[in-house]
Amino acid sequence: MPWYAVHTRSRHEDRACLGLLQKSFHAFLPKMEVWSKRKDRRKKIMIPMFPGYLFVELPILNNEIKVDVLKTFGVVRILGKPRSAEPIAVPDDKINAIRRIVDSRVEVQQLQYPKVGEPARIIDGPFKGVEGLVLDTDYDKELFVISIELLQRSVAIKVEGFQITKL
Repeated sequence: MPWYAVHTRSRHEDRACLGLLQKSFHAFLPKMEVWSKRKDRRKKIMIPMFPGYLFVELPILNNEIKVDVLKTFGVVRILGKPRSAEPIAVPDDKINAIRRIVDSRVEVQQLQYPKVGEPARIIDGPFKGVEGLVLDTDYDKELFVISIELLQRSVAIKVEGFQITKL
């Protein structure tokens, strides 16, 4: 049976998943364990691996089932082609890969690298705290060229992936 990605309201993934399960749909909400970012204490919490999204397995996708899924509290839409209402199925091998990651209980970190033309801040190294514009990227080698405005002159420096964050 094909799986479909469902977009949910912000921070409503658990509620939407529960609603789909109560309607006898097979829903999958992948979660990962991370350290909380509270000021007074630190503890491990479970958060969605893909914030705002979950997966639902649908045997057939007719209008009745689509409407039933969309009427579930917290569900916004079923992901599909941009200009049509036709949802696109997520391949089973992708779902199996996500399940293996979740089951392995390894520490997963989400990285959001800046794209070319986006502003970025250097968070490590001698240029820590400096902000600039990304001119070039090499995602395979995790290298970024950043343009920094200094006295109305641009200076391009190369930094590695762990040294940069999106603004």
